[in-house]
Amino acid sequence: MSEPTRAAAPAGAAPAPATDTGGTDGGAATPPGDRRWHEAFARIVSGGWAVSLGAVVLAILAGSVMIAFTDEAVQESAGYFFARPADTFAAIGQAVGGAYAALFRGAVWNYEADSFAAAVRPLTQSLTYATPLIAAGLGVAVAFRAGMFNIGGQGQLLVSAAAAGWVGFAFDLPIGLHLVVAVVVGILAGALWAGIAGLLKAATGAHEVIVTIMLNYIAFYLLSYLLATPGLLQAPGSANPKTPAMADTAVMPGLLGDRYNLHVGFLLVLGAVVLVWWLLNRSSLGFGFRALGENAHAARVAGIDVRRTTVLAMGVAGALVGLAGTTQVLGLITTGFGADIDAGVGFDAITVALLGGSSPVGVLLAGILFGAFKAGGSSMQALEGVPIEIVLVVQSLIVLFIAAPPLVRAVFRLPQPGGRARRRPGRGATGTPTSQEVAA
Repeated sequence: MSEPTRAAAPAGAAPAPATDTGGTDGGAATPPGDRRWHEAFARIVSGGWAVSLGAVVLAILAGSVMIAFTDEAVQESAGYFFARPADTFAAIGQAVGGAYAALFRGAVWNYEADSFAAAVRPLTQSLTYATPLIAAGLGVAVAFRAGMFNIGGQGQLLVSAAAAGWVGFAFDLPIGLHLVVAVVVGILAGALWAGIAGLLKAATGAHEVIVTIMLNYIAFYLLSYLLATPGLLQAPGSANPKTPAMADTAVMPGLLGDRYNLHVGFLLVLGAVVLVWWLLNRSSLGFGFRALGENAHAARVAGIDVRRTTVLAMGVAGALVGLAGTTQVLGLITTGFGADIDAGVGFDAITVALLGGSSPVGVLLAGILFGAFKAGGSSMQALEGVPIEIVLVVQSLIVLFIAAPPLVRAVFRLPQPGGRARRRPGRGATGTPTSQEVAA
């Protein structure tokens, strides 16, 4: 580091303050504003957001390879690749570009529609599919933050759907009150079902993964029995295992009219995102969840009731998954439902929570992304003939890459978290602050 220079001073006068000429190379020191931007960028690329985005990019690239290999035009042109390689590359570009263009048209914006209402419909459909995914993803994320793996989303969703649906078609209540009661009953049913796993873990130490998997089977076969038994959930006079249609007073109203499927449940889910953010970051209960997730023994030493917090965490997680179940039967499938009402949401929620980094905002964005995959996958298959299973493979690859963050960081050359910090510009070789930093 260059020595500080001092201005000449008259005899008896106080010496002038030292000025730093910069770093080891004698250049000017980096301004504090530039350092702040550099540190902010370093935090972004070393955090979980960069890994999640990288996982999505890698999965989409892998999906592009599969689209190219399964396309008939690509296979045909590959037969004479060495004679005319340009034909193969053109076919690959047309296959991949056409597939993802169809995905965009089916999930975000149909730029070939003749009206704004028709053009925006794909986006509303994506948000409709994303509604239960976000709610269930929040439930899985809360359990993650409390150090538990809530793999029982399927069972919690089925039980909540059965409870909310039963209130929806079996009771005759005033408009407004009927919907509120059905939603509350569905949420409580999900909380109670997940609370069983939390209670068993707190009381006996039973692992929540095993318990929730078993509860999934119990919920599925219990709902199947209720749907196949006259006088319970089965529609009167029908031999099909299906419930009656929901009463009009219990159906969630649409947000944009009858032409679109988007309903009030999406607003409830947005409210749940805000509530979970406040719960985890601003409440004492959320602090208990996070402390339990970091270290249960330290949380107990700090005075937190670990057993009570475990039960409450699973109860809150189940309540959020229960919200997903109520939106399914009261908002999307209101003409009666069967045992397949889960539609894979319970397990997709695990992927959404992982991709979102178990943060409320991350779960919101991940849920919208997976809702877009679901809405656009059908369009991609119908318009371009691409197998819809490729979308499922892309989702699975996202989970694979999320589970291997070192691989994603190595591919995109992202810095490892917790690594040795690089010396800031404007500091000496020993890392001590310069005189300008001290003066600041």
